[in-house]
Amino acid sequence: MSDQGNNTGKKPGFIRRTWSTLWSPTSAFSLGALLFGGFLAGILFWGGFHWSLELTNTEEFCVSCHEMERNFEEYTETIHYNNRSGVRATCPDCHVPKQWQHKIKAKILASKDLYHTVMGTIDTEEKYEEHRLSMASASWVKMKKSDSRECRNCHKFTYMDFTVQENRAAAQHQLALDEGKTCIDCHQGIAHRLPADYLKAYEDVTAELEGEIVVPENPGQDVATAGSEIKGYLASN
Repeated sequence: MSDQGNNTGKKPGFIRRTWSTLWSPTSAFSLGALLFGGFLAGILFWGGFHWSLELTNTEEFCVSCHEMERNFEEYTETIHYNNRSGVRATCPDCHVPKQWQHKIKAKILASKDLYHTVMGTIDTEEKYEEHRLSMASASWVKMKKSDSRECRNCHKFTYMDFTVQENRAAAQHQLALDEGKTCIDCHQGIAHRLPADYLKAYEDVTAELEGEIVVPENPGQDVATAGSEIKGYLASN
């Protein structure tokens, strides 16, 4: 077809000329220069993308929306914000996964918040309270399905010394370990106020997800006993 166009003396169209340029060897740059340029462009693109992504993983970004100010106020009244150790868990620590594949999925799903911001779904106190239960249920479902993944970024049964915990806490943690429970099963309101009748709603969520949740295997050794064994070993050596 190109030969026919040349024979008729007609100039090739823009699309054809662009296509030909893209696939024609260049005399201006060496293959090495092109590869290096592509590599450098890839680094700049990836760096810019990662930098932009991390900007959305800051507490300042999380509370930049009017709707999230209420969430933040509730969070400041909890132990995750202010405690004797001085270690804080910020909004991204609890709501943004660390693993890349889960993080990107969470970011994509979070884009729906833009729609709700525009529509003013929870822009008043009354609307917020009206949707509190549905928002809490959505978080419970996510955490049940992920085995409280974001909680376990900081809290792991294998790192707990039950011998220095309060008796009630140690007993509950041991029970959770034995029965394969996940963090959210006992700590639904750890960072935000709970909606009315939340226990019934959580039972409904659990029943609905029954069969979908894979219960973690019991490690097979009592963690409290393991802690005592370690203390005994250190004391005798």
